[in-house]
Amino acid sequence: MTAPFLCSAPIKYQHANYSSPRYQDTGRGSLKLQLINQRSDFSFALFSGGLSNPKLVAVSGRVTFANPKAPVYPRLAQGKMWNEMTVTWTSGYALGEATPFVEWGQKGGDLVRSPAGTLTFDRNSMCGAPARTVGWRDPGYIHTAFLKELWPNTVYIYKLGHKLSDGSYVFSQQYQFRASPYPGQNSPQSIVIFGDMGKDEEDGSNEYNNFQRGSLNTTKQLIRDLKNIDIVFHIGDICYANGYLSQWDQFTAQVEPIASSVPYMVASGNHERDWPNSGSFFGSTDSGGECGVLAQNMFYVPAENREKFWYSTDYGMFRFCIANTEHDWREGTEQYKFIENCFATVDRQKQPWLIFLAHRVLGYSSASFYVAEGSFEEPMGRESLQKLWQKYKVDIAVYGHVHNYERTCPIYENICTSKEKQHYVGNLNGTIHVVAGGGGASLATFAPINTIWSIFKDYDYGFVKMTAFDHSNLLFEYKKSSDGKVYDSFRISKNYRDILACSIDSCPSTAMAS
Repeated sequence: MTAPFLCSAPIKYQHANYSSPRYQDTGRGSLKLQLINQRSDFSFALFSGGLSNPKLVAVSGRVTFANPKAPVYPRLAQGKMWNEMTVTWTSGYALGEATPFVEWGQKGGDLVRSPAGTLTFDRNSMCGAPARTVGWRDPGYIHTAFLKELWPNTVYIYKLGHKLSDGSYVFSQQYQFRASPYPGQNSPQSIVIFGDMGKDEEDGSNEYNNFQRGSLNTTKQLIRDLKNIDIVFHIGDICYANGYLSQWDQFTAQVEPIASSVPYMVASGNHERDWPNSGSFFGSTDSGGECGVLAQNMFYVPAENREKFWYSTDYGMFRFCIANTEHDWREGTEQYKFIENCFATVDRQKQPWLIFLAHRVLGYSSASFYVAEGSFEEPMGRESLQKLWQKYKVDIAVYGHVHNYERTCPIYENICTSKEKQHYVGNLNGTIHVVAGGGGASLATFAPINTIWSIFKDYDYGFVKMTAFDHSNLLFEYKKSSDGKVYDSFRISKNYRDILACSIDSCPSTAMAS
């Protein structure tokens, strides 16, 4: 879009002939736009002159929600303990107006109330335009409550609540979730992972950065299969607001059916964090001036420092180590030490499935832009980390950033450690690397080159699902967002002794004495 700009960005827009093709001839037409609660009234404006030279023709009366300040869009996340669930939501109630809480309890049992903390930020928290200028929109207030000492696998119901200064109450609708299993619990557990989904408009409207056309299909497939999903990981490039803040409301509304029911864990990507001279490892302007502020406030992660955004979380038989590729990960850095500690402290007898997650591809990818650099990875990506993956026998590493799907063989230092492709038995002797960045944003091409280590590629939208049936058997599936069907899969079968066994460059020193 070129000058002149509007003074502030519209929430969304449609061309007058979108549903009335003869509008230019007749001057008559109708449009349907879906509105969500964004804490203020709406008006519709008619412009002539297109996007390049807009001129205001008419403005409608105000459209008002019954309660614009109502609590909306709950987002669940794992807490810092396995038996803790956090609930984050958005409202228009400042601390002086109302006290936020969550009313919750076991289904059919007594309910209790847990207080919530409240955060917000202002325009000065943004690092640059458009987040600080035409894209700015008041974010309202973000509340987080911590539901503690949960019983494993137990279903809980909850409502978002605010006690107003006059003593009355405002509640959301009722939601429910199932508490996490005890670490090491031997029961089927299903995990969904993808990156780069973004959001899209169900009513066909346009918006700024309007290139995530696969987003709705991915969202709908997850909702359809929700009863078979225990936890979701969205590994960076969350909503692509890129400085147009209203789109965070649109995204949280889109994923509400998922995020209100199962933990929705996020990672930091370039479109959340990167901005020149802001401390990000990369100096691009991809965040649109947000420089991580929106992601850090809109979603809870169990990190020691939410600005750094790296963390670990346990779910049953899984240990997940989530890196932040927008900060330095190389050997000697604080993040490198965190990653090694995450790998080293897991009890593999109880949690045999060790998974590494990150936004940018620190492993292997055949994406055109990586191959053009001659790297098949983010520059300096795996050089430091591959010895950790190998030493601690990381099973699978999953990345976003590249908007397609690709799976490698078990690999170490560019060499496949197994010729098997579908059913791996025993020690992998390497790590399987997966790109799952086809959540919704415009697809990325593969280079016209075939490597030995690349087993499966797909230029389409999709997501991955891992199911651990027990401590010895895991099923990995890649599903397309268009139909939810499986297009690539493999199994891993192993025992604890396979994890203990030596593999390449991972054997501890031994003594000859008996």
